[in-house]
This record gives sequence, structure tokens and C-alpha cells, in this order.
Amino acid sequence: MGEKDQKAITYISYLKVDELLELQQPESDGEHDEMLFIIIHQTYELWFKQMLHEIAELQHTLEAGQSHRSLAILGRVRTIMKTCVGQLDILETMTPLQFNTFRGRLQSSSGFQSAQFREFEAVLGRRDQAGAGADKHSGMGMAEHLIAGSPARARVEAAMQRRSLWDSTLIYLESRGHKMPADVMNRDVTVGYTDHEGVQEVLLDVHRNDAEAAMICEALVDLDEGLQEWRYRHVKMVERTIGHKMGSGGSSGVGYLSSTLFRPVFADLWAIRSRF
Repeated sequence: MGEKDQKAITYISYLKVDELLELQQPESDGEHDEMLFIIIHQTYELWFKQMLHEIAELQHTLEAGQSHRSLAILGRVRTIMKTCVGQLDILETMTPLQFNTFRGRLQSSSGFQSAQFREFEAVLGRRDQAGAGADKHSGMGMAEHLIAGSPARARVEAAMQRRSLWDSTLIYLESRGHKMPADVMNRDVTVGYTDHEGVQEVLLDVHRNDAEAAMICEALVDLDEGLQEWRYRHVKMVERTIGHKMGSGGSSGVGYLSSTLFRPVFADLWAIRSRF
């Protein structure tokens, strides 16, 4: 057996605790609150990683027609989203004056550069490209804030080339005998999905006649609502902390973040609410 095999696995070695605790490296000279800022955002990145891991499995289970497994995963992702929202309560214990003691050290770093959150948005169906559907407040497409040729940017661009979670859901529903419009099922998945009246008609039938599939749809609405809740709380946290100052990455800050509100991921599932 090799030396690695002979070492007993411990809590510290298994979780790489020593390495983990070396990753918090404040830029300021002893500003107390910067450590909290770093740890919260590093924790967000870990949760984003887990949600990407879960949704990859969710797409597989949906396309395989596994309702109960899919529901369990959707429940887990929704619970993670609630945890992400809850973390904002901790961040809001930092006052604007406390944040300003180290904000200048962030230079041009920005949440726009969270490749994992951009990938998460792409997996959920967002398909913004530079010059074509780019954010009007940021002036750039989803991957444009990331270094060209970097692995992070490549992951976001790859996600925009694959089926989204909604595409996998439509496959799941068709597998249960709910015939979707051909133009939707044969669409170019690299182009953003827009709400479709034909799909909505099918979804109404699903809710009336297929309780199991309807539970999947409602769990997707739960996830969508959770994401919108996170966006709202994030906007208010930023406004509370920096007001309407320009964002550190050059965006309009609160102006851009506000533009992301009330933009549902699964538009068809919201559109049918008034038709029950």
C-alpha cells in the first residue's frame, strides 16, 4: 500500500480543513469586517457549486422520467436557496461605514465575475450574449465579465449550449404522454426560451389530469420563487449598504440588480396561474 493509503482519514483531512482555513486572505490591513465579507461570499460559491451539482442530476432524473427522485432534488435545491437568502441577514449586520473601510480594496472585482452563478443562470435557461440580449445596465452578456479563454468562462459558455432545466422538464412531460408543440421540442436550445401559449395549454392539462407531474411543476415554481426572493433580498442588501453608488465592477449597482427582479425562470408556469 502507498503512503496515502496508510494514512487514516480524519475529519480534518477528509474535509481539507487546514487548506480551507488558508483561503481567507483579507486585502486590508486588519479591517475587522472584511473577514465576514470574504467568508460569506466563499460560502455562496460553495452553495452555487452544490446547486449546479444537484441540477445536473435533476436534469438526468427528469429526462429518465423519475418523478420521486426529481421531487427530492428540487426540494433540496429550494432549501439551499432559503439558506442563501438567510446568509444575507448575516451580511446586513455590516454597516455601510464598516463596508467602506475595505470596499476600495475590492478594486474592479464584482459579483458579475461569479462564474458559478452565471452558470447557474444558464442552466436555468438564461442565454444572454454580448450585443444580443445583453444586460442593458451592465452592457455585457453573461460571460463577458469573465476572462476570455478561462475555464470559468468556458463553463458558462458550455452551459448556454446545452439543454436547460426547463428543456429537461418538457422532455419529462412528453414522456408521460403530454404532447408538447413540435416547434418547442425542436427549438435551438442555445437561444433563450420565451413563453409559449401551446405549452401553457399542455401545462393546464397536466395540472388537471396528472397529479404527479403537477407536483414537479409546482416544485419548479417553488424554486423560481426562491430565486426571485434571493434576488430581491440581494438588491435591498446592496441598496442598504452602498445606496445608489456605481457597482465595483462598473455596473449601475442597484439599478442593474433591480432590473433582474420579477423575471421568472419558468414563465409558462406563472402564466397559467390566472387560468385555473
